[in-house]
Amino acid sequence: MKRFLVLVLLVSSYFTTAQNKQELIKHYEAFYKQMKTQGDVQGVINGLTHLNILDPSQTRKDTLAMIYVSEGKHLQALNTIGIDKKTNDSDLAVEVKAVSLKALNEPERAIVHFEELFKRNPNIATAYELAELNLQINNLTEATKYTDFGINNAKDDIGKAFYDTQQPYQVPIKAAFLYLKGLIKFNENKAENIDAAVAIFDEALLLAPNFNLVQISKNALLSQKTNDKPKN
Repeated sequence: MKRFLVLVLLVSSYFTTAQNKQELIKHYEAFYKQMKTQGDVQGVINGLTHLNILDPSQTRKDTLAMIYVSEGKHLQALNTIGIDKKTNDSDLAVEVKAVSLKALNEPERAIVHFEELFKRNPNIATAYELAELNLQINNLTEATKYTDFGINNAKDDIGKAFYDTQQPYQVPIKAAFLYLKGLIKFNENKAENIDAAVAIFDEALLLAPNFNLVQISKNALLSQKTNDKPKN
């Protein structure tokens, strides 16, 4: 009889716990929806975090990680979904890992995920990231590969924003790739390729006369060339 009573109490406790959990899930689903309506980002984060504890979901984790990214909280984003490459990662998860690792100055790790994004959907935006990151780690062969892809597939209606001045500006994406091409050319041989790099920068300036970053780079190379001339 005692064993029967204990079993009844255990079963009753189980159903009560399950019922309470479902009520909590409904509560936080409503909370999450309301926070989205109000535009309360921290509330959205709190709601998703509670839901992931109560009812784990990879889709929710990916969404939470992307919200962290949108708030500039890249470490929190990676703590939510990890940094390792997984074959079953959603496109959103791969993008979060790539963008966050780049923001945290981990170019080699970021490249792994940008390459996966490019494999799934080859496009010039991802190609630019890969060209820039490979140039950053001096992998000029890979940087050239993605730069050539970008130049060959650039469309006139696609732009690239730059923030090196007080007022952000935009240039045609082809000009942006030409800027990278010029940097690659210079880095291939810094003593011999100044003129070749400047010529490529001039191509970029023809497409985007307002390209401040290219003008600065061109002037720096010309100044270096002048300083390197032997003095009489």
